[in-house]
Amino acid sequence: MLYLIAEYFEFSGLANLIRYQTFRAGAALMTALILGLIIGPRFINMLRVRQGKGQPIREDGPQSHLAKRGTPTMGGLMIMIALVVSMLLWMDLSSPLVWACLMVTVGFGLIGFLDDYDKVKKRSTAGVSGRMRLLAEFAVAGVATWILVNETSTNLYVPFLSGHYIPLGPFYYLFAAFVIVGAGNAVNLTDGLDGLATMPVVIAAGTFAIIAYLAGRVDFSAYLGIPHVPRAGELAILCAGIMGACLAFLWFNAPPAAVFMGDTGSLALGGALGAIAVAAQHEIVLAIVGGLFVVEALSVIIQVAVYKRTGKRVFKMAPIHHHFEQLGWKESTVVIRFWIVAIVLALIGLSTLKLR
Repeated sequence: MLYLIAEYFEFSGLANLIRYQTFRAGAALMTALILGLIIGPRFINMLRVRQGKGQPIREDGPQSHLAKRGTPTMGGLMIMIALVVSMLLWMDLSSPLVWACLMVTVGFGLIGFLDDYDKVKKRSTAGVSGRMRLLAEFAVAGVATWILVNETSTNLYVPFLSGHYIPLGPFYYLFAAFVIVGAGNAVNLTDGLDGLATMPVVIAAGTFAIIAYLAGRVDFSAYLGIPHVPRAGELAILCAGIMGACLAFLWFNAPPAAVFMGDTGSLALGGALGAIAVAAQHEIVLAIVGGLFVVEALSVIIQVAVYKRTGKRVFKMAPIHHHFEQLGWKESTVVIRFWIVAIVLALIGLSTLKLR
């Protein structure tokens, strides 16, 4: 909104700063961070009053988690409010890329909210059926993919190889929707310990802020040999907003957590990362940068598939962060070590920009 106002006045005076995506990215981060910190305490109190007993805790999970009973969930709403306000203030709202990513973020957040609401209302960890949730997610991702493809292409670019891509044609729509839905659910599965998903999301968002900015610049993309996506630099502002909103949430989610983000936040953040990767045409790089989320999701898939086939478990408990808890690792140890892994994977992902 502020960009369009500054553009109307031809970026005169101090409004000229708004012309620069780097300035607006920094402003978006600070806006989301400050807004999240301001609304956090009252928002958490409201959730605590309305939810009573808070998020249901799995009886078959680690026994240490039973002490978290009564902690309110749906803290992702706090993230969503700070992020959306920041986006609307600082992004160029004339860009279809912006609206596609906003659609995924809000759409997935709404799906997660309905799931969280169902869990709290029924005092159950089941929530909305997986089939219904996936159908809704693919519907949102499908529409967003159609918008994004109109602005980009149906090519799947291969990292480490300059100018090499696989022309997927019509199959790209299904692939891109799968990336968005997969990212949303992978982050959702990772969100099982205090702060475990939040910081890796911040790290991944920071990484894609750099990638999106470079992809949106003709000069930098040509120099690095990465696909140029006009106006992709606007997505760096979205990434910065995600970082600010998540850091504000982490202030209240730090152990012992005063609130959980729930599916409301994890689905929205994961979906947003997936949409940004599709828009910037760095889908494979997302699998590297978000490798922690991929491993978490694969651990669940492997556990379920093997158990159904053999009746035996590969891991003591899935997702894999619970496996390490069952091995005797403290929750804080699991979280910090997983953060380190996320940082290393982000650096590997950034290296793909030059190693071509």
